[in-house]
Amino acid sequence: MFKKLFQKSDEIEIIAPMSGEIVSLEKVPDPVFAEKMMGEGVAIIPSEGNVVAPINGKVIQVPDSKHAIGLEAEDGTEVLIHVGLETVGLKGQGFSPKVKPGDRVTIGTPLLEVDLSYISEYAANTITPIVITNSNTKDKTYKTTTETNVTAGETVILSIS
Repeated sequence: MFKKLFQKSDEIEIIAPMSGEIVSLEKVPDPVFAEKMMGEGVAIIPSEGNVVAPINGKVIQVPDSKHAIGLEAEDGTEVLIHVGLETVGLKGQGFSPKVKPGDRVTIGTPLLEVDLSYISEYAANTITPIVITNSNTKDKTYKTTTETNVTAGETVILSIS
C-alpha cells in the first residue's frame, strides 16, 4: 500500500505555454508539423502573446530568429514551442525572449513575448505547434486534453506516459 503511495509516477504533463484555442497537430497548415515529422504534439491558436514554460527543466535552444524555444524536461523529454508558421523569416522581429540557453525554468516561467498583431500581418499564421521532438525515441503514449480553450501556465495540454 505505502509503496504505491510513494511510487514516483513516470507520467509527465505538458502545460499550455500560451493561452488560446487548442487544435490537433494534424490541423497545422504545414506538413512538417501536421505529419508529425518533428514529433508528437498539439498546437495552440494563441489569444495573447505571452509564452511561458510548459514544464520544469532547462532551456536548450533559442534560435537567432527568436521564433521558437527548445526545452528539456527533467526526465529528458524535449519540448519545442514554435510560434507561428514561416516566422523564421521575420529575423526576430515581433519576438522578445526572456530566457537564454542553459536557464532553468519551472512551469509558468516567462519565456518569450510575442507581438501577435505583427506576426499576424507578416507571417503565414500565428498557430503555435508544441512538439515533443524526441517522441520517436521513446516508447510512450501521448494523450491530448479534451479542453478546447487553454490558459497559459495552467491547463494540461498533453499527458505522456
